[in-house]
Amino acid sequence: MKITEFKKSISFPLRQATLCFLIKDNQVLLAMKKRGFGVGRWNGTGGKPNAGETIKQTAIRETQEEIEVTPKDMELVAILDFYFLDKPDWSQQVVAYLSKTWEGEPQETEEMKPKWYNQDELPFDSMWPDDPLWIPLVLKGKKVKAEFLFGENDTILDHNVMVVKTLEI
Repeated sequence: MKITEFKKSISFPLRQATLCFLIKDNQVLLAMKKRGFGVGRWNGTGGKPNAGETIKQTAIRETQEEIEVTPKDMELVAILDFYFLDKPDWSQQVVAYLSKTWEGEPQETEEMKPKWYNQDELPFDSMWPDDPLWIPLVLKGKKVKAEFLFGENDTILDHNVMVVKTLEI
């Protein structure tokens, strides 16, 4: 199935969620998800907004909760639409940020275990299958707009990844 076909079967707008990646020198901070959605995978910090919260406020709060760091000067780098054929309630729009400055030192919590990786040595085999298609682009300074359709066992059935000049949410 193609994304355009699947989009006809769901309601819009998609619920939003966030991702935030800390960057220092040639490294990116990933965190192992220890429970809930995405358990057992390396990813950025993030989650769903609380009532009345902007998506950027959500990214800050989730990073504080998950690794005890407050990101500063966050840069919007990607807007990603995820569609799940077998689990349409998982479909969501993820707004991704990079931050090169923050307060605090990353700490393990009951939800996530952070670890620094060289940008050219990311553990893609332990990440979401879409990550190799867009994360390297944003780490090279590109802005990305993308959509992914997942089937059973998180298999990517269709995807579109576009480098854009600007992003707006």
